Amino acid sequence: MSEEKKAEILESSEVYPGRVVNLWLDRIRLPNGAEAELEVIRHSGAAAVVPLTGDGEILLVRQYRHASDGWLLEIPAGTLDGPEDPEQCARRELEEETGFRAGRLVPLGWIWTTPGFTDEKIWLYLATDLEPSEQALEPDEDLSVERLALEEAVALVHSGGIRDGKSICGLLRAVHHLEV
Repeated sequence: MSEEKKAEILESSEVYPGRVVNLWLDRIRLPNGAEAELEVIRHSGAAAVVPLTGDGEILLVRQYRHASDGWLLEIPAGTLDGPEDPEQCARRELEEETGFRAGRLVPLGWIWTTPGFTDEKIWLYLATDLEPSEQALEPDEDLSVERLALEEAVALVHSGGIRDGKSICGLLRAVHHLEV
Protein backbone atom coordinates (compact mmCIF):
# COMPACT_ATOMS: atom_id res chain seq x y z
CA MET A 1 0.00 0.00 0.00
CA SER A 2 1.38 3.42 -0.90
CA GLU A 3 1.83 6.07 1.76
CA GLU A 4 -1.17 8.36 2.18
CA LYS A 5 -0.70 12.02 1.37
CA LYS A 6 -0.88 14.45 4.29
CA ALA A 7 -1.87 18.08 4.54
CA GLU A 8 0.79 20.77 4.38
CA ILE A 9 0.66 23.37 7.16
CA LEU A 10 1.00 26.79 5.54
CA GLU A 11 0.54 28.86 8.69
CA SER A 12 -0.17 28.06 12.33
CA SER A 13 -0.86 30.41 15.21
CA GLU A 14 -1.88 29.86 18.81
CA VAL A 15 -5.14 31.67 19.58
CA TYR A 16 -5.60 30.67 23.21
CA PRO A 17 -3.22 28.88 25.61
CA GLY A 18 -5.39 27.14 28.20
CA ARG A 19 -4.78 25.04 31.29
CA VAL A 20 -6.05 21.81 29.69
CA VAL A 21 -6.20 22.61 25.97
CA ASN A 22 -4.65 25.10 23.56
CA LEU A 23 -6.57 26.51 20.61
CA TRP A 24 -4.66 26.91 17.33
CA LEU A 25 -5.69 28.32 13.96
CA ASP A 26 -4.04 26.44 11.10
CA ARG A 27 -4.08 27.33 7.43
CA ILE A 28 -3.37 24.13 5.48
CA ARG A 29 -3.20 22.72 2.01
CA LEU A 30 -5.27 19.54 1.95
CA PRO A 31 -3.98 16.43 0.15
CA ASN A 32 -6.29 17.29 -2.79
CA GLY A 33 -4.62 20.72 -3.14
CA ALA A 34 -7.43 22.86 -1.68
CA GLU A 35 -6.59 25.31 1.09
CA ALA A 36 -8.53 25.48 4.35
CA GLU A 37 -8.42 27.35 7.64
CA LEU A 38 -9.11 25.07 10.60
CA GLU A 39 -9.37 25.52 14.35
CA VAL A 40 -7.48 22.79 16.20
CA ILE A 41 -7.56 22.06 19.90
CA ARG A 42 -4.19 20.67 20.99
CA HIS A 43 -4.27 18.34 23.99
CA SER A 44 -1.50 16.46 25.81
CA GLY A 45 -3.45 13.19 25.71
CA ALA A 46 -5.10 11.04 28.34
CA ALA A 47 -5.44 7.51 29.66
CA ALA A 48 -8.57 5.59 30.66
CA VAL A 49 -8.97 2.35 32.58
CA VAL A 50 -11.54 -0.44 32.70
CA PRO A 51 -11.06 -1.72 36.27
CA LEU A 52 -12.23 -5.34 36.62
CA THR A 53 -12.58 -6.78 40.12
CA GLY A 54 -11.93 -10.42 40.94
CA ASP A 55 -15.68 -11.09 41.08
CA GLY A 56 -16.35 -9.73 37.59
CA GLU A 57 -17.51 -6.23 38.48
CA ILE A 58 -16.40 -3.05 36.76
CA LEU A 59 -15.62 0.08 38.77
CA LEU A 60 -17.17 3.10 37.05
CA VAL A 61 -17.31 6.72 38.12
CA ARG A 62 -20.43 8.85 38.00
CA GLN A 63 -18.95 12.27 37.36
CA TYR A 64 -20.37 15.74 36.86
CA ARG A 65 -19.30 17.07 33.46
CA HIS A 66 -19.98 20.74 32.91
CA ALA A 67 -19.51 20.55 29.11
CA SER A 68 -22.24 17.89 28.84
CA ASP A 69 -24.45 19.71 31.35
CA GLY A 70 -24.84 16.81 33.71
CA TRP A 71 -23.67 13.53 35.16
CA LEU A 72 -22.01 10.79 33.11
CA LEU A 73 -21.18 7.20 33.97
CA GLU A 74 -17.60 6.65 32.83
CA ILE A 75 -14.51 4.53 33.19
CA PRO A 76 -11.82 6.29 35.26
CA ALA A 77 -9.62 8.55 33.15
CA GLY A 78 -7.40 11.59 33.23
CA THR A 79 -5.02 13.81 31.36
CA LEU A 80 -1.33 13.04 30.93
CA ASP A 81 0.90 15.29 33.04
CA GLY A 82 3.24 16.69 30.40
CA PRO A 83 5.46 13.94 28.99
CA GLU A 84 3.99 11.33 31.37
CA ASP A 85 3.81 7.76 30.10
CA PRO A 86 0.16 6.76 29.39
CA GLU A 87 0.45 3.64 31.57
CA GLN A 88 1.66 5.70 34.53
CA CYS A 89 -1.23 8.10 33.97
CA ALA A 90 -3.68 5.18 33.90
CA ARG A 91 -2.32 3.81 37.19
CA ARG A 92 -2.43 7.25 38.83
CA GLU A 93 -5.95 8.09 37.66
CA LEU A 94 -7.34 4.68 38.67
CA GLU A 95 -6.05 5.12 42.19
CA GLU A 96 -7.02 8.80 42.52
CA GLU A 97 -10.56 8.31 41.25
CA THR A 98 -11.50 4.86 42.61
CA GLY A 99 -9.18 4.23 45.55
CA PHE A 100 -7.84 1.02 43.94
CA ARG A 101 -4.43 0.10 42.51
CA ALA A 102 -3.99 -2.15 39.50
CA GLY A 103 -1.81 -5.22 39.96
CA ARG A 104 -1.88 -5.69 36.19
CA LEU A 105 -2.62 -3.33 33.29
CA VAL A 106 -3.36 -4.68 29.82
CA PRO A 107 -3.07 -2.18 26.95
CA LEU A 108 -6.22 -1.98 24.80
CA GLY A 109 -4.85 0.46 22.22
CA TRP A 110 -5.71 4.13 21.82
CA ILE A 111 -8.42 6.22 20.18
CA TRP A 112 -8.82 9.73 18.78
CA THR A 113 -11.51 11.40 20.89
CA THR A 114 -12.96 13.83 18.33
CA PRO A 115 -10.58 14.10 15.36
CA GLY A 116 -12.68 16.73 13.62
CA PHE A 117 -11.21 19.42 15.86
CA THR A 118 -8.74 18.02 18.40
CA ASP A 119 -5.53 15.97 18.40
CA GLU A 120 -6.39 14.32 21.75
CA LYS A 121 -5.52 10.63 22.02
CA ILE A 122 -6.74 8.46 24.88
CA TRP A 123 -4.86 5.28 25.69
CA LEU A 124 -7.12 2.52 27.02
CA TYR A 125 -6.26 -0.17 29.57
CA LEU A 126 -7.86 -3.12 31.31
CA ALA A 127 -6.89 -3.20 35.01
CA THR A 128 -7.02 -6.45 36.98
CA ASP A 129 -5.69 -7.74 40.30
CA LEU A 130 -7.06 -4.64 42.01
CA GLU A 131 -5.90 -3.78 45.51
CA PRO A 132 -7.57 -1.26 47.85
CA SER A 133 -5.77 2.05 48.23
CA GLU A 134 -6.94 5.61 48.90
CA GLN A 135 -9.06 7.83 46.69
CA ALA A 136 -7.52 11.29 46.12
CA LEU A 137 -9.87 13.47 44.08
CA GLU A 138 -8.76 16.72 42.47
CA PRO A 139 -10.55 19.91 43.65
CA ASP A 140 -12.44 20.14 40.33
CA GLU A 141 -13.73 16.53 40.45
CA ASP A 142 -17.21 15.67 41.71
CA LEU A 143 -17.67 11.93 41.36
CA SER A 144 -18.73 8.73 43.05
CA VAL A 145 -17.63 5.14 42.36
CA GLU A 146 -20.20 2.59 41.19
CA ARG A 147 -19.78 -1.16 40.81
CA LEU A 148 -21.59 -2.95 38.00
CA ALA A 149 -21.35 -6.46 36.61
CA LEU A 150 -19.41 -6.35 33.35
CA GLU A 151 -22.47 -7.61 31.47
CA GLU A 152 -24.59 -4.82 33.00
CA ALA A 153 -22.05 -2.16 31.98
CA VAL A 154 -22.03 -3.49 28.40
CA ALA A 155 -25.84 -3.53 28.37
CA LEU A 156 -25.74 0.16 29.36
CA VAL A 157 -23.43 0.82 26.40
CA HIS A 158 -25.97 -0.75 24.04
CA SER A 159 -29.01 0.92 25.63
CA GLY A 160 -27.47 4.40 25.71
CA GLY A 161 -27.03 4.52 29.50
CA ILE A 162 -23.30 5.01 28.96
CA ARG A 163 -22.79 7.76 26.38
CA ASP A 164 -19.13 8.67 26.88
CA GLY A 165 -17.00 7.63 23.89
CA LYS A 166 -13.88 6.53 25.77
CA SER A 167 -16.01 4.45 28.14
CA ILE A 168 -17.93 2.79 25.31
CA CYS A 169 -14.75 1.93 23.44
CA GLY A 170 -12.87 0.86 26.57
CA LEU A 171 -15.65 -1.44 27.76
CA LEU A 172 -16.13 -3.05 24.34
CA ARG A 173 -12.41 -3.56 23.84
CA ALA A 174 -12.11 -5.05 27.34
CA VAL A 175 -14.93 -7.50 26.63
CA HIS A 176 -13.29 -8.48 23.34
CA HIS A 177 -9.93 -8.99 25.09
CA LEU A 178 -11.53 -11.13 27.80
CA GLU A 179 -13.39 -13.29 25.24
CA VAL A 180 -10.38 -13.96 23.02
